Amino acid sequence: MSTQSPPLNVAMIGYAFMGAAHSQGWRVAPRFFDLPLNPVQQLICGRNPENLAAAAANLGWAHTETDWRTAIARDDVDLVDICTPGNTHAEIAIAALEAGKHVLCEKPLANSVAEAEQMAAAAEKAPNGAKAMVGFTYRRVPAIQLARQLVAEGELGEIRQVRAQYLQDWLADPQAPLSWRLQKDVAGSGALGDIGAHIADAVQFITGEHITGVAGLTETFVKERPVETERVGIAGVGGDELGPVTVDDAAIWLARLSGGAISTFEATRFAWGRKNALRIEINGTQGSVAFDLERLNELQYFDAREGTRTNGFRTILVTEGEHPYIAAWWPPGHGLGYEHGFTHQVVDLVTALAEGTQPEPSFADGLRVQRVLDAVERSSAENSTWTEVPA
Repeated sequence: MSTQSPPLNVAMIGYAFMGAAHSQGWRVAPRFFDLPLNPVQQLICGRNPENLAAAAANLGWAHTETDWRTAIARDDVDLVDICTPGNTHAEIAIAALEAGKHVLCEKPLANSVAEAEQMAAAAEKAPNGAKAMVGFTYRRVPAIQLARQLVAEGELGEIRQVRAQYLQDWLADPQAPLSWRLQKDVAGSGALGDIGAHIADAVQFITGEHITGVAGLTETFVKERPVETERVGIAGVGGDELGPVTVDDAAIWLARLSGGAISTFEATRFAWGRKNALRIEINGTQGSVAFDLERLNELQYFDAREGTRTNGFRTILVTEGEHPYIAAWWPPGHGLGYEHGFTHQVVDLVTALAEGTQPEPSFADGLRVQRVLDAVERSSAENSTWTEVPA
């Protein structure tokens, strides 16, 4: 453990699905990695005192607060971890940064470009050396890190095409309840922001290029759903009353990357049988890589420079000690899971804070993704016309 390192006192705002995942990261990181700062789960914040107390006990937090403003103002808080719905991100993050606290904020960064711009500006001028990072956690999957390394090393040559999908099925049933994720005033968008943001970031991260223009199409298949009466897991339980769905169910867009490559993106929560299939394939002049989050310990790699007699995609089992993050974990072949990305997120964030460097992805990176999402929405609203993404 990193108990001899200086403490980093953390306040987490929100304690549902993402709160549990982030808690796992804060709890486990100092027990497997030698960190320059020791994360302390100082307090957890939420509105319901009874549920909050149970979450604190279950997730390992020392104290509770029911007002996020009080949590931010406390002298025993160094970093604020925001795990709330998107409509609260900007207010909480800006207040925390202005108070000189470091901030980790879940994705997408905000519900609008205007909010994201305000957050990025607040991060730029934060006092006391406060830093801000947005939680695109899939960057921390070892296989995605390896794909990025192969591209950066030139193993694929010049990138020509990219295909990215994020496929889930938890809303394919029209009786699935109307949760906050289906309300535009709370979530900002539907599949586009919830999971499309992930592939927009992952493609730019792996290729090292930016999305410069898009032609988008969004659709809402189920216009009304049973209003949620009880929160259970990610979906909840619906009652007899119906309410309107005000976000997209699926989003598809074409895109151009800054290096000239063309790409396709698809985000949907209506793909029966696909539980969490974030898939990316990148084709270059010398080869290809392909990744599927449902097989997250594997990376497919094709080297076109090899002879054709025995050539083909090879499966790299990304569990060797020389692979990113793996040396701190298990022997080769003992795979990692979804939760390990949150541990790696803590490792990279804490290391950057101790070094006084900007943790990545920054709020500027989150703003870049927000501009992509906005361009897709605007394009879809204008008959899928080609729409430039501001730099």
